[in-house]
Amino acid sequence: MSKKVTVILKGYPRLSETFIAQELLALEQRGLELSLVSLRHPTDKSIHPIHREIKAPVRYLPEYVYQEPLRVLKSWWKARQMPGYKTARSVFFRDLKRDISPNRVRRFAQACVLAAELPNQVDWLYAHFLHTPSSVTRYTAFMRQLPWCGSAHAKDIWTSPEWELREKLSDIKWLATCTNVNADYLRSLSPDNDRVDLVYHGLDFARFDVKDHQALLRNGTRTDQPVVLISVGRAVAKKGYDDLLKALSLLPKELKWRFIHIGGGTLSKNLKSLAQKLGIAENITWMGAQPQEVVLEQYREADIFVLASRITEDGDRDGMPNVLMEAQSQSLACLSTRVSAIPELIIDQETGLLVPPQAPEELNQALQRLITNPQLRQQLGEAGAKRVRENFSMKRGIDQLMTRFMAG
Repeated sequence: MSKKVTVILKGYPRLSETFIAQELLALEQRGLELSLVSLRHPTDKSIHPIHREIKAPVRYLPEYVYQEPLRVLKSWWKARQMPGYKTARSVFFRDLKRDISPNRVRRFAQACVLAAELPNQVDWLYAHFLHTPSSVTRYTAFMRQLPWCGSAHAKDIWTSPEWELREKLSDIKWLATCTNVNADYLRSLSPDNDRVDLVYHGLDFARFDVKDHQALLRNGTRTDQPVVLISVGRAVAKKGYDDLLKALSLLPKELKWRFIHIGGGTLSKNLKSLAQKLGIAENITWMGAQPQEVVLEQYREADIFVLASRITEDGDRDGMPNVLMEAQSQSLACLSTRVSAIPELIIDQETGLLVPPQAPEELNQALQRLITNPQLRQQLGEAGAKRVRENFSMKRGIDQLMTRFMAG
């Protein structure tokens, strides 16, 4: 019998969340009947091909109460008649006392709309991200007296207060998270370890077939054959692109290289200004956010993938960046930092190189080593591709999720 699952997302579709899209499609293909609910409308100008393959209908909740006051009012009136409304309201006011913010009020209003508009037959509410989507899901679950589950990733864990994580973990039926670091922390806050599962996102390797690199012998000595470095990620603080630009500016002038960045983000303008200030702007191509087929093409033309992840002042950090797995699947030599779960994926000196975060000088030395040594790049790239394909297939994670969904 097919299970009906309503998935609550912060925004959909998003170019930066291919790991969510591949999961949704795989769950559909396994027989789950999905419907999607998004707290925000999409802002990206294009979508990935995989988004077109997902059949689930999408409903958008009011982003702000003032935008659709009548819809919110009608939903609130309907929600008030539900058997679990008083419990949901009590939980909401308890949360509000510790987090007095318009955002908290908005989440309760969105929950009223979701509860009022849900079809009668729903087996699971499933929230992607443990912060705002889980707040909406939790309030809705109380109102409709439905089981809820979730998937936790990075920022949603490490920028949320402990009290909120503890209380959500007390109410949730089960939670998947994508790194050992996350799982250990969340289990320490959970009433029991069994409700937190380590589920690596992994890759659907059918979408990442391997093509031979044509540029493996470039070593930075020829102007007409610069070594091509690439990074894919949003221009936000936790990605450490300012550290990377500083490291690039320290490269010897005689080395010939080109850097390509793919991704949107609020810091794009600042990073371009920094590149100008550092005198390396002419070596850099800023491509902005791109669909997956363009990203894959760029992987195949590059020599090195680099991501200088770090932990920000508010605790935000990467989990296990899917872009590192994608790059490794294409036998690209990868250079990153010892942050969060990246060492779970990359074994330093064996399947890639790792340096401390926020250390431009050490990052520079690793870049020089890879730029000037194509044989090392080939060795690391091949070892990385072998390990990621053997240990990080999406199928294993989907098997785990399906076991949980079908058991409920």
